Amino acid sequence: MTGIATYGWSVVAVPLVIAVLAATAGRVLGTRVAALAALAPAWVFAVGVAASARVLAGEEGAIASGSVEWLGAGLTVGWAIDGLTALMLLVVGLVAFLVVVFSRGYLGPGEALPRYFAVLALFTGAMSALLVADGFLGLFIGWELVGVCSYLLIGYWFTRPEASTAAVKAFLTTRVGDMGLLLALALLWREVGDLSYTAVFAAVPGMEASTVSTIGLLLLVGAVGKSAQFPLHIWLPDAMEGPTPVSALIHAATMVAAGVFLLARAWPVVGASADVQTIILVLGGFTAIAAAGSAGAQRDIKKVLAYSTISQLGFMFAAIGAGAWVVAMFHLVTHAAFKALLFLGAGSVIHATGTQRLDAMGGLLKKMPLTAGTWFVGAAALAGIPPLSGFFSKDEVLHTVVGADLGWGVMLFAASTLTAFYITRTTVLVFFGSYRGEGVPHEGGWDLRVPLVVLAAFAAALGFAGGPIAELAGGHHGEIDVLVASIATALAVLGIAVGAVSGIRPKQGADVTKLAFVGPLRWARNGWGFDEIVRQTVTRPACATARVLDRVVDRGVVDRSVEGVGALARLVGRGYSALQSGDTQWYTTLLGAGTVALLALVAYLGRGV
Repeated sequence: MTGIATYGWSVVAVPLVIAVLAATAGRVLGTRVAALAALAPAWVFAVGVAASARVLAGEEGAIASGSVEWLGAGLTVGWAIDGLTALMLLVVGLVAFLVVVFSRGYLGPGEALPRYFAVLALFTGAMSALLVADGFLGLFIGWELVGVCSYLLIGYWFTRPEASTAAVKAFLTTRVGDMGLLLALALLWREVGDLSYTAVFAAVPGMEASTVSTIGLLLLVGAVGKSAQFPLHIWLPDAMEGPTPVSALIHAATMVAAGVFLLARAWPVVGASADVQTIILVLGGFTAIAAAGSAGAQRDIKKVLAYSTISQLGFMFAAIGAGAWVVAMFHLVTHAAFKALLFLGAGSVIHATGTQRLDAMGGLLKKMPLTAGTWFVGAAALAGIPPLSGFFSKDEVLHTVVGADLGWGVMLFAASTLTAFYITRTTVLVFFGSYRGEGVPHEGGWDLRVPLVVLAAFAAALGFAGGPIAELAGGHHGEIDVLVASIATALAVLGIAVGAVSGIRPKQGADVTKLAFVGPLRWARNGWGFDEIVRQTVTRPACATARVLDRVVDRGVVDRSVEGVGALARLVGRGYSALQSGDTQWYTTLLGAGTVALLALVAYLGRGV
């Protein structure tokens, strides 16, 4: 079994082949295309298991590797599997497999299943390419392919204007971050002449401090865009227009985690600059608290989870900024389990009720007990309640950040309290009280229920796997800080109590938080106005500039120049056409005049001979 890790390149090749088969033969297969698509993440997970076993058995360095020349430009694109890669392959393979299974029951038979499952398989291959790359060039190729797949999946229901707009917004916003990553690659190529991790990391000690800081900041820009951190976080809430299983895969467990993975993988560069670490800490801490505040004001169940994802990614960035990227990876793994669980739980609820609005739910505990039970596990893990996985990983993040910067540590404690508040409020609004929607909600089929149970088991137990996870990531698992854990748990209980009270609805269409803080809630619900800031400072000026350029440059200069050439040609043509009168005498006169003119010209030119 462990031998399949030698064929690490297959985690890219197999999903790509399956994507092609799903796209071309999907109509023939019908609903069985889901089984074909499930083979892609299953293979990725199998390779991850094999590679992890070899790392934990004591093998050091890259388990297997290889490379090919890239376009004859003196560059190579290679692959290598080490512990960090193996850990991420486990996460991507497992979550993607469960999402494919869930999607089988979530989507109807007439919803372009071949296209959907083909893109899911393609995404699995693209994400795997990003992970197994042995250098920044291969990572960038996978990085961009992941962005394309995200665009296609967010806009899956492209006939909906909201979905197509959200897809374009996500694509353009993340491209801003990708430019930072591309510039970082350009600088590395100039400084090192090689983009492989080995060559770059070996060259870092000999670089000037300013150069290292610049490269680290540009890498951070790429990570901020992909992981939806301030100020490039605005695409993620709108990305919820895609199918809910897509949100569980891309926007909770894998693609958005790519930014964290990038900073962890490039730690020899990022960690070489104290200034870059400080900026990462500030960005992560600010994003964590701001996004948690927005999550508590949402009325859409998926947007609660979207802002929650942004906030939890902020925790990971803060840990990296504090110098503990292994801790960040630990939280990434546990978060992948409980947040994917919550998204799929939300999908089960949406599938049963036909709505995403919290005010059209309620009372689902009795109607959907399995969904409710697994949701409670995910919610408690997110809130940091012991002994669930989120408690262990979040405790390590808090302990690390408090040790590095007390001020930002306090901010993360506040964000942790808000986390317990908003997930409890959402839980009460969805599962308790009386049902406020239409129809008769009920549990879905086995393909909706099995992924929930599996993810609930991981969300509950992964916290006890901190040692192996840290070993795979390349570090050591720290001990629980009793004081930090006690404070965090007490604050979580406080957040749960306030969230439970705020979830009580005194009357239809109202809740306690809305009645008490109408203005601030509206501001928080709109993401603290960041979208409007971008609209006023970027979108409108860009559109106005484009209109001026269109009117003055394009139409006034370019179009007029082209049209002028055409008008001149028409004028000359009309002059020559006047000569074609059909009058024989006129033609004879012209011929004679031409002859005389030619003889005169010859006489003039030959007068000196």
